[in-house]
Amino acid sequence: MKYFFYTLFLVSAFGAAQDQTATVSGTVTSEGQPVPFASIYIKGTTIGTSADADGSYQFAIPTGKLILIAQSQGYRSLRKELNLLESSNEVIDFALQEGNEVLDEVVITGTRTEKRRTDSPVIVNLINSKTLERVTATDLSEGLRFQPGLRVEVNCQTCNYSQIRMNGLQGGYSQILINGRPIFSPLTGLYGLEQIPVNMIERIEVVRGGVSALYGSSAIGGTVNVITKIPKENSYSLSYTYQNIDGADQNLINGNATIINEDANAGANFFVSNRRRTAYDANGDNYSELPELKDNSFGVNAFYLPTENSKLEASVSSLYEYRYGGEIVDKPAYLAKQSEERDHHILMGSLDYQINFDKSSLIFYYGGQRTDRDHYTGIVPDDETEQQAFYAAPPYGISEVTTHQGGVQYNKGFDELLGGTTVLTGGVEYIYDDVFDEIDSYNYLIDQTTKTLGAFVQNDWEITDNLNFLSGFRVDKHNLVDHAIFSPRLSLLYKLKETTQFRLGWGTGFRAPQAFDTDLHIAFAGGGVSRISLSDDLFEERSNSFTASVNYDKATEHFIAGFTIEGFYTHLNDAFYQFPLGEDEFGERFEKRNGSGAMVQGLTLEARANFDYVVELEAGFTIQSSLFDDPVENVKGLPAIREFLRTPNDYGYATLTYTPIKKLTASANLIYTGKMDITHFAGDGTGQTVDEYDETPMFTELSLRVGYTFDLQKLSTELQLYGGIKNVTNSYQEDFDIGKNRDSNYVYGPAAPRTVFIGLKINSL
Repeated sequence: MKYFFYTLFLVSAFGAAQDQTATVSGTVTSEGQPVPFASIYIKGTTIGTSADADGSYQFAIPTGKLILIAQSQGYRSLRKELNLLESSNEVIDFALQEGNEVLDEVVITGTRTEKRRTDSPVIVNLINSKTLERVTATDLSEGLRFQPGLRVEVNCQTCNYSQIRMNGLQGGYSQILINGRPIFSPLTGLYGLEQIPVNMIERIEVVRGGVSALYGSSAIGGTVNVITKIPKENSYSLSYTYQNIDGADQNLINGNATIINEDANAGANFFVSNRRRTAYDANGDNYSELPELKDNSFGVNAFYLPTENSKLEASVSSLYEYRYGGEIVDKPAYLAKQSEERDHHILMGSLDYQINFDKSSLIFYYGGQRTDRDHYTGIVPDDETEQQAFYAAPPYGISEVTTHQGGVQYNKGFDELLGGTTVLTGGVEYIYDDVFDEIDSYNYLIDQTTKTLGAFVQNDWEITDNLNFLSGFRVDKHNLVDHAIFSPRLSLLYKLKETTQFRLGWGTGFRAPQAFDTDLHIAFAGGGVSRISLSDDLFEERSNSFTASVNYDKATEHFIAGFTIEGFYTHLNDAFYQFPLGEDEFGERFEKRNGSGAMVQGLTLEARANFDYVVELEAGFTIQSSLFDDPVENVKGLPAIREFLRTPNDYGYATLTYTPIKKLTASANLIYTGKMDITHFAGDGTGQTVDEYDETPMFTELSLRVGYTFDLQKLSTELQLYGGIKNVTNSYQEDFDIGKNRDSNYVYGPAAPRTVFIGLKINSL
């Protein structure tokens, strides 16, 4: 560690000696009109500024040769090469053209610094707020379904917790970040994908594969970075959506307001969201397949520029959710024959302070989250004597989770390194996570505190304009691991002209022997409750990952088309799996153990096309295999198998948008899920008599949406009316268990049946 700090000291001293600056100012316009709050920055650095409401900007930048870039959502970025002298004052104007903002978008997740997507040596996929609107996503879980290599699945028939699977690995292998901070705790990972409303989200950046291990433990499968709404200009929006889910009602209200001061050096975006959903019973047994939901969320994301070379950003969000599933009754949960009740209170936030100087930047950051949960998970016994004992001490529980992360990151740009330029990034961070989850009646307790001290170093070397080499490592000391873990990563990018990028990547990662989201879930099966505990001698699992890809995009005046082909391979050493211990007085028990290893490999294909923004098409398809090195036992009495459960070998999505005029938009969305193996525990009165492995059918889910916008010029307002159908063909599971003894984990396929929706949205022009 001392060598790391010594390196940072030398780099800082070198940067302090290079303080020659010049002043650059100008305007950013498009077709003669100003582009408010456009971003202007120096390529290969974190130095930049934002234009004001009139498109004007001014800031001090280092002297010498550099490339200045102007960028704004909905426009093609523009570059200008400069050679600045000390103390000079240069006027640099930018005239942007409307263009494919997705290709030119600036992303941060792949390297922890800002880079254009086509310049990033790590593939970063994007989901922006426009896409979330077109697919009529109500929350984060619905939005993530439209990404290559990702699959969102529901894992419980009663409570409906969900998880994402990236490149064939389950949710615990993917790191979810909020504004770049890993404050999505294991408990939040159970229900948090549905608790994040879409109007809280500016965009989602996704990095697949082990090269995302830069973010530490649990980033083996990939990283999802949720970036909250960014204040850009004074605006407001308010929307209401009604959904009819095959007879069940869902009402959603979302509101946003953004305020920017006259000097454009401070601003805030406020959001509020309310959701009410009644329970849905698919098979008429009076037990829900979709639980009742009551959600209230609000928060703020703000910034302040103390000087032209520094920025303070802060976000605070409060999320409340009540969730009830099981027997549909109008009485307390413990009086239902079988039910789960959850009452969540979540507070999360982050604080970042960045200082830019010369070709360097220093970032201090903090992120935190607190979850308080009251919960009930119970099934009433048939025996009268046992019932009396049950009612005397119903299985209510509490959960308390606290997460903190604090750190510092330093970025330093160098003009010359063996003929190229480079950005050196280094940092130190500390992550604290405390999980307490208890149900006295089941003798169930997870009381675990994890502490991780991590340090990372990365060198982003642009050897030539067409060749980029990213190298780095991370060292983590986790309190549940006896030794420090060293995780290197390498990525290579070669650009063939402006159309094609070739990428190679390699990285290692680890998962610590701690409780993850699925470990915290208690399920119903065979008339009892199943629980997962951790083996006393559990130790960390390690990963070794490789990726290779080719990305091609050809743009003409009216047409843009492209594709991406990516191959991935990950081997897990000492892979975790759940060993069946058998039954106790409460139900099935499982223990998380280390296996011999596992291998996940496959191919992801992406295609995209855009004709003058009238017709837009995106699609992704993944073919993969997930196998343990040696067969593992999943259910007592059934043969051990190598295949990962709940993991289809093929899945994909497609979106098609038609915008004949700016006021009218129609979209069609498709999700395909292939066959997969799943376990099924038999229960009395459920229609099942044998514990078995089942192969699920394949599903194809088609959704349609149409929206029309009215301009209310006198009110400086737009009014949009929209409606459509989700899951048009009602592609939905048909063999749910019935009654209180059902296996609640026996759930698969689309998250909801056919849903009709209508809505309206009012927003400022």
